[in-house]
Amino acid sequence: MPPPDPVIPALAVAPSLLAWYSGAARQLPWRLPPGSALPPADSAWPYRVWLSEVMLQQTTVAAVTGYFERFIARWPTVTALAAAGDDEVMAAWAGLGYYARARNLLACAREVAGRGGVFPATEAELRALPGLGAYTAAAVAAIAFGEPAVVVDANVERVVSRLFAIATPLPGGRAEIRRAAAAITPAASAGDFAQAMMDLGASICTSRRPRCGACPLAGLCKARRVAPERFPVKPPRRVRPERRGRAWWIERDGAVWLVRRPGRGMLGGMRALPDDGWHAGGDGLGGAGRLIGAVTHGFTHFTLHLELALCAPEDWAGRMTAGEWWPKARLAEAGLPSLFARAARLALAEEGEKGG
Repeated sequence: MPPPDPVIPALAVAPSLLAWYSGAARQLPWRLPPGSALPPADSAWPYRVWLSEVMLQQTTVAAVTGYFERFIARWPTVTALAAAGDDEVMAAWAGLGYYARARNLLACAREVAGRGGVFPATEAELRALPGLGAYTAAAVAAIAFGEPAVVVDANVERVVSRLFAIATPLPGGRAEIRRAAAAITPAASAGDFAQAMMDLGASICTSRRPRCGACPLAGLCKARRVAPERFPVKPPRRVRPERRGRAWWIERDGAVWLVRRPGRGMLGGMRALPDDGWHAGGDGLGGAGRLIGAVTHGFTHFTLHLELALCAPEDWAGRMTAGEWWPKARLAEAGLPSLFARAARLALAEEGEKGG
């Protein structure tokens, strides 16, 4: 018979984790070194933390780093970002996905700018800002201001569920995971603790093949006695629905016709190729044009197969929604979301083949 499960001494978690973090912390452009005093001399520090956390939602560190550095170079303070035009910011965001975040980013920046450019320092006040959900408010409160907020992202969720071997399937198990995370969150060094948990999940307590032998919490971890990969317990995977649509490449005199998507909804407010709304008749073109291929793109709740057709300007005259002729030579500046950027590359490749 195996020995009984160990009882995790909650007060032992933070010292072990922080000692590990002091030597293993990832060097990221939005971070201070472990043990740094708060607030730092950098007056834009809360802005940098907030910007990074918004960018990191449902996106990897590798994907975000370049975007973060370009945003900071262009808009070094929250007031500078607040003064930027919507088109500028949406174009700079293109490729990061989840475009509602960019709209909320601007709304929040403008509200903070209206407060004198100063972010509130408490989790409750941060939660009231546009676009800051429970996770982002807690992360900014802990990392930027040292408030002992409970920060639970996907990495932390995985670490805590394994540490305590929480067997309640997600999403129902999240409340239990949060209570357990609260029990081990220290009153001091809350920002370092939150980032240490994130780093542990990203580098050691990974979804597959966790490196338990290198984990500073291995001696406390209940899941290590069974199978760490079983945690967190996920519900049966649903089959992702598939949808089909059509977009058009309409060219005249070295320029391509772009439309502006509605402010709300998928890819809201972004420039795009005209399409059928991913169902027949969205832009009034029906089956017009010559099909040249298709691109496939995974959204959160479905997979889209988008056909692309070449269409002559005279085939749509008088039937299109408002748009603009955008020079092909400057198409990279249009800020097309990934789906339409890939479709545009398909059309340009087709032209290249014909030209060759």
